[in-house]
Amino acid sequence: MAKPPPPSLPPRPSVDEGAFADRREQQRLRLFIYLIPLVGFFPALWCFYGKGSRRSATLVSRRERQVSRMAITLGLGWLVATILVTTGSSLAELPEVGRLVLGSGLTSGYFLVNFWLMVQLWRNQRLWIPGISDLGDRLP
Repeated sequence: MAKPPPPSLPPRPSVDEGAFADRREQQRLRLFIYLIPLVGFFPALWCFYGKGSRRSATLVSRRERQVSRMAITLGLGWLVATILVTTGSSLAELPEVGRLVLGSGLTSGYFLVNFWLMVQLWRNQRLWIPGISDLGDRLP
C-alpha cells in the first residue's frame, strides 16, 4: 500500500528583518531615555506603572521593565538622600559648605552611575548594580 502524501503546511509568513531591527532600536532608545538623570525618571515611571492596559503590558519587554525599575530606584534613592542631607544638615547646624559638598557628591554619583549604565547599554552588556538592582526587583 502506498502512503498518502503528508498534509501540506500553510506557507510561513515572511519575517521582515528590517522591522524587527527597527523595533529593537526603538526599545534601545527608550532604555537610554529611562537612564537620563532626573528627566528619565518620569518616562520610566510611566513605563512601569502608567501603562496599565493589558495590551501595553505585553508590548513592554522584560528588559525594559528591569531598566525602568532600576531608573526609578536610582531616582528615588537620589531624591531621598538629597532630602535627608538637606534636613539633617539644617537640624545639626552643619556649615553650609558641608551640606553643599555632600549634596554635590550625591548628585555627581547619581549622574555617573546613570552614565555608566548608558555605557553598559551601549556595549549590550548586563545592566546590574549590586544592591540597587535587588532593591528594584522588589518593586511591585
